[in-house]
Amino acid sequence: MTQQAVNQTLLNKGIDMKIVILDAKTLGSDLNLSILKRFGTLTIYEKTLKEDRVAHIDDADIVITNKVVISSNIMAQTTNLKLICIAATGMNNVDLDAAKFQGIEVKNVKGYSTTSVVQHTFAMTLYLLEQMAYYDHTVKSNQWTNSGLFTDISKPFYEISGKRWGIIGMGMIGQSVAQMATAFGAEVSYHSTSGKNLHHAYPHQSLEFLLKDCDIISIHAPLNDNTYELINEINLPFMKERAILLNLGRGGIIDETDLAFELDRREIYAGLDVLETEPMSRENRLREVKHKERLLITPHMAWSSREAREKLLNVIVKNIETFLEK
Repeated sequence: MTQQAVNQTLLNKGIDMKIVILDAKTLGSDLNLSILKRFGTLTIYEKTLKEDRVAHIDDADIVITNKVVISSNIMAQTTNLKLICIAATGMNNVDLDAAKFQGIEVKNVKGYSTTSVVQHTFAMTLYLLEQMAYYDHTVKSNQWTNSGLFTDISKPFYEISGKRWGIIGMGMIGQSVAQMATAFGAEVSYHSTSGKNLHHAYPHQSLEFLLKDCDIISIHAPLNDNTYELINEINLPFMKERAILLNLGRGGIIDETDLAFELDRREIYAGLDVLETEPMSRENRLREVKHKERLLITPHMAWSSREAREKLLNVIVKNIETFLEK
């Protein structure tokens, strides 16, 4: 819809739209959010605390939220709210039943971050597999300079080619990881946590067999009753020596205390982009892991390449346009 068409639609409906972004800081400071001004008056909050939700939403017609929770109680206190745009795929931060009851439309964004998450999956894999932390330290600490040798191969690293890669959660992201891992020369298998998603070209395995069989295991599943603490002290010991466990699905799928114990007990590796409590709590046992080179944690950013966030914003704009066209 062109700007002229948007303006005409607003005039026809007799609406001066008020748009509020509740947690703009989660979208990054490099996006041009002013594109949303085409729909009316735009108010941007960097973040919204729990106690500020009602005041920030106030009389807004359209609210954009990434992770701010909008409950039935919050919706009941609004006067003009017509559309909630979730700046994410997951919709668990909005009470959908209450929104439907109150006639508030809710739109999310699907598929915008697949490429970004897949890339981050392999960035984490290669960082751990190639012992990047060790070799970076070797150079910066002058160990290499002082060695007198043209190379340093004091810590073996390995190739993806020929490895067995297990995927937990064979949705869009899991399938893309499978294709990329195959291109690297890995042998791919997967485990369906629901037991229903069994129609893929790759062999399906039980969770126990996958953990025992695979050199690299990446999680791309949602958090639900089937996946909460799916990986724990009972099955972590099934993993092979030097195996890599990656979680780019949701925090809570891995019991983090159990993982910390296993990382200290023997040589396995873990790359986590998501944690059960975010940001990471000061009490998280993973902070105390003795072999820190076996653990890589990134701050829930796999989804957020510049390109992915641009796609996200563009779809939000499209969702608002579609809403206004009705």
